[in-house]
Parts: sequence; C-alpha cells; structure tokens
Amino acid sequence: MILGTPLLLDELLHTESLYSPPDIPTLRDELRQMLLRIPDEDLEEQMDALRYFKKAHVLRVAASDLRETLPLMKVSDYLTFIAETLLEEVVDLAWRDTVRRYGVPRLDQDTLCDTHFGVIGYGKLGGIELSYGSDLDLVFLHGAAIDLATNGENSIDNQVFFARLSQRIIHLINTRTATGDIYEVDTRLRPSGGSGMMVSSLGAFEKYQHQEAWTWEHQALVRARFVAGCPAVRKAFDRVRREVLCQPREPEKLLNDVVDMRQKMRDNLATKPDASGVYSHFDLKQDPGGIVDIEFMVQYLAIRWAHEYPSVIRWSDNIRILESLAEAGLISNDDAAQLCEIYRLLRSRGHRLALQNLPSRVGCDEFEQERAWVCDVWQRLMTLNSRST
Repeated sequence: MILGTPLLLDELLHTESLYSPPDIPTLRDELRQMLLRIPDEDLEEQMDALRYFKKAHVLRVAASDLRETLPLMKVSDYLTFIAETLLEEVVDLAWRDTVRRYGVPRLDQDTLCDTHFGVIGYGKLGGIELSYGSDLDLVFLHGAAIDLATNGENSIDNQVFFARLSQRIIHLINTRTATGDIYEVDTRLRPSGGSGMMVSSLGAFEKYQHQEAWTWEHQALVRARFVAGCPAVRKAFDRVRREVLCQPREPEKLLNDVVDMRQKMRDNLATKPDASGVYSHFDLKQDPGGIVDIEFMVQYLAIRWAHEYPSVIRWSDNIRILESLAEAGLISNDDAAQLCEIYRLLRSRGHRLALQNLPSRVGCDEFEQERAWVCDVWQRLMTLNSRST
C-alpha cells in the first residue's frame, strides 16, 4: 500500500490519528474538504483524492488492528464506513456529471428528480463485514418514471440516464490509475444477474423479488442494505426487503433449496483431497465447518421464521441476526453464542491473512474443534430431522 502511494508515509508520522480511526461524520467531512480544493472539471485529481482517502484510512484501521486497539467487529465497521463514505461522494460526483450531460430525469410529468437513486450493498458490504481487499457487491435502483425522459438539451430516457449514471459510478470506483483503484465492483447480484439491466426501477425490482427470484437470491437479500443515495429509495427498498423476506415459505422446499445450493458451492469451491485422500489446508470460508456454513444456517433460519418473527431480519449482519434468532427462541442461546464466537474467530484470522495478501487458508490441524462444532450444528439444523421444525 505504502510502496504504491509514498504520500502515505505522512500518515505514519501522526500517531494521534493513526491509531484512532474517525467516525462516519468525521470521515464525510474530511473527504468533502479534500474534494472542495479540487476544480469540478479535474476528474483525474478527484479520482486520485478518492484513492488516497481510502488508502489513508484503511492504513489507520490496519494499524489499530495490528496494535489490537480495535476488536474485529470494529475493524469491519470502520472498513465498511470508509466504503460507504466513498460511495456517497462518488454518487454525488457521478450525478452532477451525468446531469450536466443530459439534464435531470423526471420523477413524474410535472416533477424533476431529486436524485431518486440508491445503491444497495450486498455481501460483506451489506453485512457490515468488509475486510482488507474486499470487493463491493452492488445493486442500483431508481425511483423515477420509466416512460419519461430528462429535461436537458441532449435529453435521454430516464432508464438510459440511470444506466449511464450507474456505469459512471462503477467507472469512478474501479478504474485503475497510477495510484490504483478504489474497489473492485461486482454487480452480478442484480436482478437476472449478468444478463439483467445495470439498474432497475423500484417497481421492477419488487416484481422480480416476488415473482422470479430464486431462493439463493433471497438468501443474498438477508445481507442486503441501502448504503448510498436518496432517502426515498432507502425507504422503498427497506419495505420491499421486509415484505419479501417475511413472506411465508414452504419449510421443506426452503431447506432443500438452501442445502442444495451449499452443496453446489462445496463441490465447486471447497478444498479437494489429493489422490491419497489427504487435505492440504482448511479454507476458512468454503470448507465444511467454515464461515459459509455459518452464513447459510443464519440465512435459512432468518428466511424460515421471518414471517412469524420479523425482528430476525431487522439487521443484515450475521452476529446480530444470530442474537435475534436466540432472543426469539429459534436457536438456543448456547448455539448462538458459540456460532458468534467461532464466526468472529474465523473472520479475525481471515483479516490477518488478508493484511498479508494471503488467501483465507490455514493448516488442516487448525480450528479442528470449532469446525467440528459447526458441522454438528449443521447436522442438527439443516438435515431431515429439522424439517418438521
């Protein structure tokens, strides 16, 4: 990080800030102050400032992490706050640039949009669990009329406007310059995946989630969260998420769908033994007893019971969902506490490996008891015996 951006050496000299990552309001204020000093037309310098901001603050988090002055959950919180702050500013920059070119889209025949655009974070961003080097799983939504156009001289259809706005946001975030990129962006979780439109209207998104989405897409929705954009879009998305996740399910089909998807992931992503049946390592995420097993159990339980206990999908992070499941009596306090502890332990090790640019793998003799315990809970919750619950 420092080799690619020597100016970061200055950050190391300010120990009072190096070990004290700022809160969200301070982050937002600092980034805006940086960008105010740059002319609006100087896009290259704006992009460099965004990249420097990200690297400087990730360095602060890493320093605190290594010094053990921040617990794991706070490390993920701050890494997520940094991403949200950058996304908010990038949305503003992209909106102003796209409006200059094409005018403002229309909310209805008589009203111009006040943005009416939102960025939804999925995966680690949505679950407030970013690590070092995490990419951003993003879905873009808008609330404008799809049959109207912008009011500029170079007027374009609203849907085209928001598609170009989304492309502009992605360009600002993941275009690599001399100082690197900000994040890698993945938009494959949008409706219909890679074949779907880059941005969906709220109406189209709602219809898709209710009528066409697969179970695994609803699992992903458990961890989805509004992260940047218009408050009206936030309110609409929160409603759709709540209604979709709280609809009654046929328990056996739901369980089969979740278990089948997990098995497909294991078949494709889990560690394979060599010819003699020996495993070379344990993958913290994908191998049995690892992080993904815990996530799938959490998602299954949340979707299975949300129609009776809506509180279990109030949050998008696994730890608080597990706590909510225990409070509702849907999982024992002991199971919830142990799963939380193991989840933190595995993720903490993953963070340290990411700091060294190493894959999330450890020796086969590590975390043996923890892995066995997770597998035991999986057997109790995710097999035929649980289908009557």
